Amino acid sequence: MNMKQWLKELREAPVKRALPILSFPSVQLMDITVRELIASAETQARGMKLVADRIDSAAAVSMMDLSVEAEALGACVSVSDHEVPVVTGHVIETQQEADALQLPAIEDARTGLYVEAIRRACELITDRPVLAGTIGPFSLAGRLLDVTEIMMLCYDEPEMVHTVLEKVTEFLIRYIRAYKQTGAGGVVVAEPLAGLLSPALMKEFAAPYMKRIVDAVQDDEFIVVYHNCGGAVLRLVDAIVSCGAAAYHFGNAIDMKAMLEKMPEDVVVMGNINPVEQLTEGTPEGVYAATKELLERCSVHKNFVISSGCDVPPRANWENIDAFFRAVGDFYR
Repeated sequence: MNMKQWLKELREAPVKRALPILSFPSVQLMDITVRELIASAETQARGMKLVADRIDSAAAVSMMDLSVEAEALGACVSVSDHEVPVVTGHVIETQQEADALQLPAIEDARTGLYVEAIRRACELITDRPVLAGTIGPFSLAGRLLDVTEIMMLCYDEPEMVHTVLEKVTEFLIRYIRAYKQTGAGGVVVAEPLAGLLSPALMKEFAAPYMKRIVDAVQDDEFIVVYHNCGGAVLRLVDAIVSCGAAAYHFGNAIDMKAMLEKMPEDVVVMGNINPVEQLTEGTPEGVYAATKELLERCSVHKNFVISSGCDVPPRANWENIDAFFRAVGDFYR
């Protein structure tokens, strides 16, 4: 599929389908735990297929597990039955440790399992594009250096931060190229930690590495969707757009209409129904009203595609998810 053309048609369509980051709630459809989901490529693919059969989405999007790449690079990960895996502790404290960081083969870690899951999902889901998911370079570096510590290291030890960024960017390019070979239509790259940076730090430590990834993997048949759910992204627009991603996805910490007014009109911009407050803890009536209100405010921008603000949690209420899609369908009808 020509994914650039697919995006153009999505942008220009008068009636649009939603494109949430929705995969983890497949555990409810299969009556399994998150621990079981992340351990099996076949189960992940089957879950994506069950979700795709239930919802009228523009694409099937893999779960946003931001622990898998850090684990491959040596980080410890905490796994539970009902919550998304999280990185615990950190791996690198000194320049020497940064210099010594080794990059594993993709197939040697859980990254290989996730690539296989997307390959299988592409075989099962043929009526819409399948999008894989990865973490972004600055967010991955933060999980290796500690997400709080890296903010100070940008000032105190910039050389060490750049050393880690160079290595994780190389790893992510290899990882995304492996996804590209599965037949996936693209990848959603999540850079939430970069959303906390100042504009100057964003331009030095995040945007150039993200652009390097985009330049290495994106073409007509494979797109990069840049995701950032940070609350400061409204002041980072220039640096974010400089990455050159084919589409952009923003979280519920910002005013979506304000972001649309800042973004170029010729790129698809997605967001930002709250996945916790609305889709997990809300009511079907509240989700329906919030979805309709967001569409009424933002659909005047032809490049807007409604989505979740971030990855939909495993325990999200399927009645609320169904209400979200019902509101989208009713609005465009």
